[in-house]
Amino acid sequence: MHNINLQGIFPPITTPFENGQVAFDKLKTNVEKLNRTGITGIVVLGSNGEYVYLSEKEKRDVIKAVVEAAPDNMPVIAGTACESVAETIRLTCDSAELGARAALLTTPHYYGGKMTDEAIFRFYSDVADSIPIPALLYNVPKFTHLNLTAATVSRLSKHPNIVGIKDSSGNVNLLGQYLNRSEPGFNILVGTAGILFSGITMGCVGGIVALANVAPEACVQILAFAKQGRFEEARRLQLQLLPVNNAVTATYGIGGLKAAMDMLGYFGGDPRLPMLPATQQERAEVREILIQAAILIRE
Repeated sequence: MHNINLQGIFPPITTPFENGQVAFDKLKTNVEKLNRTGITGIVVLGSNGEYVYLSEKEKRDVIKAVVEAAPDNMPVIAGTACESVAETIRLTCDSAELGARAALLTTPHYYGGKMTDEAIFRFYSDVADSIPIPALLYNVPKFTHLNLTAATVSRLSKHPNIVGIKDSSGNVNLLGQYLNRSEPGFNILVGTAGILFSGITMGCVGGIVALANVAPEACVQILAFAKQGRFEEARRLQLQLLPVNNAVTATYGIGGLKAAMDMLGYFGGDPRLPMLPATQQERAEVREILIQAAILIRE
């Protein structure tokens, strides 16, 4: 129904702030730099984009800026999930008008105890029925405290306007269940670079991974090696990058990711309050991890 290429690496980009305001010039510069790294597309307003801290207007303005900075052949996927079906449809339709090519939808989770498999199925089905761009499911139990079951994903994979899933659980077994039970042509994307090599070799089409904000070329290379059957090279690169991925996700979070970006020639800056920036000690630790992984040269 919708032609969008999901094979490849998509950085879920950060939202740069200066003095607490979105720095649109820095956002565009980051995107223009990423354009030259071999990535397939860009995800905006994902977890790394601090979308929960942005106003409605800021969300729209960020999507518009990213679409303007990305070349036409580079699809922009927007995180447009809200807690209700109606708001999700509204924001997704607006995002489509601004040039987003697909919607990445986290599971509604505020009333987690009531989000049964049936409620989640209805949420995604009702939204997908009413939006002009394809939907991607987004399983991120770290933040939502809900896990999309293989049975629910299997049912949703039959919907003509639901084209894939980003799975950030880090659970290779669950990823395998999604791969086994989904409809042919349903795109499964690895959501954490820690299992990029494993996911690709199992049959995932690509990755939406935080690591691609600081080491996009390396992520693209792991995917290329794996697809070419050069598994030893892919495995080596995967292991080399594991400490960096852990640093910019689990250990130091978005503050650490933004600090690493600053060290590597992108604009990271500070997260938006109440999230605190990386401390001097954390920055020193992140720098050392980047040097050990041969991503940064020791000065």
